[in-house]
Amino acid sequence: MIHFPTDIQAIESRIRQIDPVKYSNTRNHKDGAVTHLSPYISRGAISTRQVYRHIQTLDLPWHKTEKIIQELAWRDYWQQVWIAKKEGIRQDLKNVQTPISNYQIPKAILNANTGIEEVDIAIKQLYTSGYMHNHMRMYVASICCNIANSHWLEPAKWMYSHLLDGDLASNFLSWQWVSGAFSNKKYYANQNNINNFFNSTQQNTFLDVDYSAFGNLDIPEILKETVPFEFDMELPDTGNPILEKNKTTFIYNYYNIDPYWHNDQEVQRIFLLEPSFFAKNPVNQKCINFAIQLTKNIEGIKIFVGEFSKLTEFVDPDHIIFKEHPCNRHYQGKEVPREWMSSITGFYPSFFSFWKKCKKEL
Repeated sequence: MIHFPTDIQAIESRIRQIDPVKYSNTRNHKDGAVTHLSPYISRGAISTRQVYRHIQTLDLPWHKTEKIIQELAWRDYWQQVWIAKKEGIRQDLKNVQTPISNYQIPKAILNANTGIEEVDIAIKQLYTSGYMHNHMRMYVASICCNIANSHWLEPAKWMYSHLLDGDLASNFLSWQWVSGAFSNKKYYANQNNINNFFNSTQQNTFLDVDYSAFGNLDIPEILKETVPFEFDMELPDTGNPILEKNKTTFIYNYYNIDPYWHNDQEVQRIFLLEPSFFAKNPVNQKCINFAIQLTKNIEGIKIFVGEFSKLTEFVDPDHIIFKEHPCNRHYQGKEVPREWMSSITGFYPSFFSFWKKCKKEL
């Protein structure tokens, strides 16, 4: 079972364990040398820049570190698309996904009984650990969107709700990329591909076909039954913490749990959980618990469950400081920038046009 510790010393230790060369050679394999840092980056406990700075200290030639740095750049790229497109990331961005047979989720995916052994193992692991290998996420998305012909949005919401590293931008836009809504072609993987990267020998499944067959496949019987995405979640009942109305106040949230943020300053620190945000973007209790555990790295932080507008009854917005992020455009107070790996910002229609500029700078 993959474990995600929440104390900052353990997270920093995980950064020091990065092996860019092994990562580059094995990252697509089930047992590859992936970093397991994504939950901490997604929750804002560490930044892509922090990881990049560590990679620089390893004194390796560029060609040995380029792959891992490029993957970090993907994270920044998805965020820049979110900033530019706002709520548009919930819709087909470049192309209309086609064909679509339903706007639900194959029941076999939810129940982890697709018959593709490694896929079913990975979905069960997602439910217990909050983690799924990135390559496997593409397999699952391809089965939903390109084999079952489900529109990408509902299955993407389902996956986001279970991921400790759930990030609306990278999750929704990756699903769009797989389904052809944010790319020039759909992503397919056959059984041979899964066997190769996930140490399997399975045969005679609905994916055991040549790539040339994918364009004309009928929806397999096992994927025909679909169900809507339904999710009930409850935020913790913490009561109203005692707050000082006119004290400088730093606001943290599900996307910003940064323990380094002016940690030498004497300020009021509040972890804000807004019911409206989670009603729209529900997550599993495991994800909420993980986020709350991460806040324990921030001395004196108080949890406030309620809308930002409610918080302003207790703290004067003139004293509030928060980090820029698409999920908190409605905050009032002083907005400060996030930390990025490079200075490249704005919308680029493709990752590689963004990466070209990043690479030049880095």
